[in-house]
Formats: sequence, structure tokens, C-alpha cells
Amino acid sequence: MKRTLILSLPAVLLFILASCSSPDAGKSAGTARAVQGAPPDGAASGRTTLKIVADVVPHQELLEFVKPGLAARGIDLDIYNTEGRLANEQTSNGEFDANFFQHEPYLKSVAAEQGFDLVNAGNIHVEPIGAYSEKYRTIEGIPPNAAIAIPNDATNEFRALTILAQNGFIRLKKNTEVFNTSILDVEEYLKPIKLVELDAAAIIRIRDQFDVYITNTNKVLEAGIDTGGVLFREGSDSPYANILAVQSGRLNDPAIRALVAALTTEEVRAFIESKYRGAVIPAF
Repeated sequence: MKRTLILSLPAVLLFILASCSSPDAGKSAGTARAVQGAPPDGAASGRTTLKIVADVVPHQELLEFVKPGLAARGIDLDIYNTEGRLANEQTSNGEFDANFFQHEPYLKSVAAEQGFDLVNAGNIHVEPIGAYSEKYRTIEGIPPNAAIAIPNDATNEFRALTILAQNGFIRLKKNTEVFNTSILDVEEYLKPIKLVELDAAAIIRIRDQFDVYITNTNKVLEAGIDTGGVLFREGSDSPYANILAVQSGRLNDPAIRALVAALTTEEVRAFIESKYRGAVIPAF
């Protein structure tokens, strides 16, 4: 009997150790792998999942359009929506693999200010900033002393003031810069108007309080406003292409490159031109 007991002891010990293992041990190990930049979940099966944070319109719609084709190639997209100012922080700290909601001048200004290590992985589309009205249908119908709401963030305020200048409302001082322009840089009001600087997110909500409001196309589309009623807007030569932003170390990641390639095909071009009819313009 002693011989039998001694030979069985290792098996008993292995059984005890296995029984005492924490059921969460695998989860902790998986979390550690994710933090250290190991292959994403599904890599062992030949699949890759990209977590992308994006605006709803048109960004998420474009991602949904290319999603089936990428899935057929083993790349799955998990798409999330969040407030834009958080998206860069969340992408920079690795919560998301990429974000898709902004143009490069805005990314550069935020990255420099906040220290985010984010870069442009590819230009996808332009959302021309435009002037709209709940009261008037033509630029000629805008009355004297009209109240015009414009975004107060650096790049979009510059864009708003630029199209106002191009359409004969104001004259800007020479050598105005994208990130340092405000209504203080209006050299002359060629038409009597009142400019009101507001947070871009608030403009759509209170647009009926103004004669004219200037905002980004995606905000107009999300609100269900007919973009065909635009009074005036940027042309197709706008330098403000919306981009896919990633950590600099992910720039040559095969899955990221495949996503950029999928978003810049002729099929996507046709989809943009058909669905948005000039309110969104391909940037590739």
C-alpha cells in the first residue's frame, strides 16, 4: 500500500494545484497581453479586430460600408462613438486602434497641446464647412445686421471667417493664421453683420436663434438638415481632409494599412458621391 500511495502523490498534487487556480487568471493574462501590445484577440485564429472610434456621419457610415470586405479578409471592425475631445486621448493611450472624426490641422494642434503621439494614417474625405439658415434661402436674402453664428475652435473659426471673406461679408487682416484667427482679425465689415462665436456642438442646437449659422457638414448631416439648402461653402479644394488617426507606432500596421486602402477605393468614391451629393467630397 505504501508503494501505491507514493506513486500517486504527484498526480494528487497536480490535481490540487489545478483546482486552486483562479478562474480570472486567463483574463488577467489577456489584459496584460493587450497592454503590452501583443497580438489582438483572435490573432491565433488568423483574425484581427480593430477598435475604431468615429463620428456617426459620414465616418461611421463609411466604416460600415467597408466592414464586410475587410471581414472577408480577416479584419473585423468594432466601431464606437464618443465625444471628439476624448477620442484622441483614448486612441493615444491604446483604448482604440484608430479614430476617424477630424482633419489633420486639428489633430496637429491637439497633439501639440496635449502631447498625444498621433499621426495621420490617410486622408479619406472632406466635409466642406458651409453657411446655412432657417430663415433665408439665398445669400442675397440675408438682411443687414444679420446675426451669424460661427464655431469658436481654432481651425473651424478660421474656415468660417475665410468663407465669409470669400463671399463679400468681411475683409480679414493680412497674414492671418489657421490657429490664431478670431473675429479680432476682421479688418473691415463689408456688410453690416454681427458675428457670434460659439462651441461647434452648440450651434446646431440653437441655430434658429441666428439669421445664419456656419458649421461642418457632418453636424448638418447628423441633424438631418438638407445640405442642398447651403447658402455658400468651401470648394472642393479645401485642405481640411478628414483623416484616420493612429499612434505613430501603428502607422505601418498591416491591418491599419488595409483599413486605409479599403476606405480609399473607387467603390468608396462612388458611395460618397452618390450618398452625399457634394456635402462630402472624396480626398483621395
